[in-house]
Amino acid sequence: MTHKLSELAQLLGLPLQGPDLSIQGVAALDHAGPEDLSFLAGPKHLDGFKHTEAGAVIVPAELIPALVLEGESRGRGVTRQPSLLISSNSNLDFTRAVRLFAVPQGRFTGQSEAAHVHPTARLDPSVIVYPFVFVGEGVEIGKDSRLFSGVYVGEECRIGKRVTIYPNAVLHSGTVIGDDVIIHAGTVLGSDGFGYVPGAQGLEKVPQVGNVVVEDRVEIGANTTIDRASLGTTRIGVGTKIDNLVQIGHNVEVGDHCILVSQVGIAGSSKLGDRVTLAGQVGIADHLHLGDGCRVGAKAGVNRSLAGGQDYLGSPAVEARKFMRIAASWNRLPEMAKRLAAMEKEIESLKKNLCKDES
Repeated sequence: MTHKLSELAQLLGLPLQGPDLSIQGVAALDHAGPEDLSFLAGPKHLDGFKHTEAGAVIVPAELIPALVLEGESRGRGVTRQPSLLISSNSNLDFTRAVRLFAVPQGRFTGQSEAAHVHPTARLDPSVIVYPFVFVGEGVEIGKDSRLFSGVYVGEECRIGKRVTIYPNAVLHSGTVIGDDVIIHAGTVLGSDGFGYVPGAQGLEKVPQVGNVVVEDRVEIGANTTIDRASLGTTRIGVGTKIDNLVQIGHNVEVGDHCILVSQVGIAGSSKLGDRVTLAGQVGIADHLHLGDGCRVGAKAGVNRSLAGGQDYLGSPAVEARKFMRIAASWNRLPEMAKRLAAMEKEIESLKKNLCKDES
């Protein structure tokens, strides 16, 4: 796919500085060639800009003075100056540019005869259904959605517009998916929550009769599991992004625009506010609440509710500043233990001498 640089500038709404040229792809500064568009993230990458062979670079507006000086230096050498697209947010604008060159996965069109679609299911004619998909009774699927091979959609599921479900994902009955959602391979939505009560014959399973609701613009990574509610709904809020290998328990509520990184586990009935970030391997105990804007660092274990707008680290998780003070003392613990042992020995000696004096 080829675009004129002037066309890209217009599509992205960015000023163009330098000659127009044909752009055939996108690449990092150190791998870009004369027909590639790249980007400069910030001052620490200026050296990469100096040596790049990119035909054009999206650059932060505040770095233009430094790039003008660099261009003058280049003019005295043998390396040419790339054309520039001037941006207030080069990371975001490069992401938008990459989207213009990205080729969607999968080239199958239509609805395969090798798929099973229940006669009562209602699919928009534009929906793409790959071979070996199962669509159950009473399912509704909106315009321009795509179901890759091996996808299972259980009874009474509702799937919105422009939803992509990659191979071997499972939507158990009653699952509701909003618009513009991406569900990656191997994900399971609506599996039974982990609920048992002691009985005369051992643990008895609590029926899980709720569902899962995934709201608009959510992306769910590969092999993630979101359990159906025991009663009511397990809910994932608008714009939330979930990495691979995440476990979300029954009746959990995840707010809008949250980020859940790989191997996060959230136990049943916990609630996350909006814009919460959980780094890799964070564990959340059941029935807790994490406030808006809360950020929890990797491997933290959360066993109490956390106030919003703060950073937390450690297991059990504490405020980040407190954790850093604790961590600073770790390397001193062996020496502190020696000093404590010496002090205890000295105190014991003083006690013995005191007893002798009193006698």
